[in-house]
Amino acid sequence: MEDDENTFAGTLSSAEALSGVMADLESRSQRFGAALTGALRSAASGGKGLEDVLRGLGGRLSDIALAAGLKPLESALGNAVNGVIGGLAGSVTAFADGGVVRSPSFFPMGGDMGLMGEAGAEAILPLRRGPDGALGVASTGGGAAPQIVFNVTATDAASFRRSEGQVSAMLARSVARGRRGL
Repeated sequence: MEDDENTFAGTLSSAEALSGVMADLESRSQRFGAALTGALRSAASGGKGLEDVLRGLGGRLSDIALAAGLKPLESALGNAVNGVIGGLAGSVTAFADGGVVRSPSFFPMGGDMGLMGEAGAEAILPLRRGPDGALGVASTGGGAAPQIVFNVTATDAASFRRSEGQVSAMLARSVARGRRGL
């Protein structure tokens, strides 16, 4: 029984790894297709010769291959720098209530490393799930009262009076949602 569980876990892990490789391959093939399409479009509209188009395409493909080859080195360097920085800093700053990161900082991200604050200050906003199940940035209030706008299209006064009940019901629902904090 335990061997079956280990086999299943190994198969699941292999499937997840294969899924990641396939996603990476798909991304690379899309970039290749975009490079090829751009080169052919350039040749057709710009009057370039086939030799120039192929030279440009070769350069673009070399860039894609180089980026793919350097990705493991980039990850290794990111992990090493994060380890050194983490070891030097020795402290952890919590952002459960949000905050601002003003300098480049590494953080773990699903087995990889992420970098934030590299282009200036970045905000961290905590997400909360609302009563309707939607996930979003929570507001603590203090802002302006929300505006409720109803657009009524009526051909005459009689049709407007007939829609009055619908408008009243929509307004009542909006006020009730506001009281519930939605």
